[in-house]
Amino acid sequence: MTEVRVPTLGESVTEATVATWFKKPGDAVAVDEMLCELETDKVTVEVPAPSAGVLGEIVAAEGETVGVDALLATINAGEGAAPAPAAPAAVEAPAAGGDSVDVMVPTLGESVTEATVSSWFKAVGDTVAQDEMLCELETDKVSVEVPAPAAGVLAEITAPEGSTVDATAKLAVISGSGAAPAPAAPAAAQAPATATTPARGDVENAPSANKLMAEKGIDAANVAGSGRDGRIMKEDVLKAALAPAPAPAASAPAPAAAPRAPVAAEDAAREERVKMTRLRQTIARRLKDSQNTAAMLTTYNEVDMTEVMALRNQYKGDFEKKHGVRLGFMSFFTKACVHALKEVPEVNAEIDGTDIVYKNFVHMGVAAGTPTGLVVPVIRNADGMSFAEIEKAIAEKGKRARDGKLSMAEMQGGTFTLSNGGVYGSLMSSPILNPPQSGILGMHKIQDRPMAINGQVVIRPMMYLALSYDHRIVDGKGAVTFLVRVKEALEDPRRLLMDL
Repeated sequence: MTEVRVPTLGESVTEATVATWFKKPGDAVAVDEMLCELETDKVTVEVPAPSAGVLGEIVAAEGETVGVDALLATINAGEGAAPAPAAPAAVEAPAAGGDSVDVMVPTLGESVTEATVSSWFKAVGDTVAQDEMLCELETDKVSVEVPAPAAGVLAEITAPEGSTVDATAKLAVISGSGAAPAPAAPAAAQAPATATTPARGDVENAPSANKLMAEKGIDAANVAGSGRDGRIMKEDVLKAALAPAPAPAASAPAPAAAPRAPVAAEDAAREERVKMTRLRQTIARRLKDSQNTAAMLTTYNEVDMTEVMALRNQYKGDFEKKHGVRLGFMSFFTKACVHALKEVPEVNAEIDGTDIVYKNFVHMGVAAGTPTGLVVPVIRNADGMSFAEIEKAIAEKGKRARDGKLSMAEMQGGTFTLSNGGVYGSLMSSPILNPPQSGILGMHKIQDRPMAINGQVVIRPMMYLALSYDHRIVDGKGAVTFLVRVKEALEDPRRLLMDL
């Protein structure tokens, strides 16, 4: 008897709802034939049969909510369990060496349709334990580790390092034992190549894909199947429906493909060409989109950091002893910005079509540089946090960002952003907006400068502040008022306590 369990749903997704069963108890099923469809809060996941046989008991009925790895049904070996004729070798392999389990791409998150296999932690023939990390995928937003769905032996790697896979692709096969599943691999690998186009008529598409094609009036001949043997999946139909017309698609890459200026042969020999990571490509695209969309303007001011530095030096020892985290400057800036956003709410708003959406909360984005590029983890409900809670959240998010462990959910939903270029020595810059936000505050290096105070020239620790804002929604008066309120709160932190 083989158990059918909920597959890995992706980081931060812990449960799903059983939407539809395509089979009923007593029906014969083939390997990889779709049994049911699960719905999460992000995507729809189809569950294939892990082995051929007869569907025994359905444990989770339609409409039930199930967790990751929960038992959905059982498959019994028995008569009428003949596999589909298209892939006999792949079906016979489990009988010889134990059941085999496909390792699929986990849920990548909303709007993410593909990923690049960055590294494999295991090689073919290695023994793996359930939930042991097999490989790491790199999307245009985060890195995703793929755990083993079952214990066994890594029999086949179908997506080597560097390859690009879609959200429904198979990455590898785990055999239940080490009894030489390799002979099945060539047949399984060869089948899609031969069945994708000529033998497609013999392959049964996913029921949800057939339903969606009928609803949208899409011809199956115009859809490239990514499932086993060229099977058309629901995601394939969605891609086909969203695909642009052939002519624009062909011409779209033209601007990016502009030829380089001629390079001397001796210089070319000393150059190194490295493919941009998906994260870096996304950063480049989003920053340029921000410039093309928003009416971006930057206003500047300077702040005397004397009082904040004195307060920090006086209490940082007691603060760390009590709260277990260092007292930095970010909590002061976060508090000051929250204070200013209450007075100038348009800086904490966004444009949606012809509407302005005002946010009665502050989800503070904190830009962080990582070895792979710039990311912006979000501190949710920062307006209700204490200094200690803010410092702890920033420290935890920063560590996860540097380790590449941030989930997509942790980088979405921000309403305003802080960018601290001062940690790298920047004295002045104009930060770029993080769409759809309407404001971002750039912090810079603290530098001793001579200042005129009460008719006297004194040396003070000064910092330049830069507020970039979307002039479509924020007027100059609002931007300057926001920056002045931040300056006032930092130069006299007591104002934060009195809400002045």
